[in-house]
Amino acid sequence: QAQLVESGGGLVQPGGSLRLSCAASGFTFGSYDVGWFRQAPGKEREFVAAITRSGSSTYYTDSVKGRFAISKDIAKNMVYLRMNILKVEDTAVYYCAVRTYRAYGGIWYLRPDEYDHWGQGTQVTVSS
Repeated sequence: QAQLVESGGGLVQPGGSLRLSCAASGFTFGSYDVGWFRQAPGKEREFVAAITRSGSSTYYTDSVKGRFAISKDIAKNMVYLRMNILKVEDTAVYYCAVRTYRAYGGIWYLRPDEYDHWGQGTQVTVSS
């Protein structure tokens, strides 16, 4: 059964760092595009970062550029989101998602409906 499991969330002070991990069962990350989204209470699900099949291209929302880095370790079948200089505004549940079918040829990475499988999420809380 195909599953995605996020881990690495927690409580951190502003300016701190965390690394989120996404582990797959039933998926080979090297065969699919992968994205990270986040959702805060009362807010819509928001695109954070994405990485293509081979890991050769990455995409970020403006608010995290220069602070977050998505990466893919194909050998270990893991996807990571390194988050540096964390801000209170980064507080949210973070979700890993896999795109198994390329239905849209435009700015696909922004669209939640482009992703077919989602993990359960991991909570990131940034507070002083």
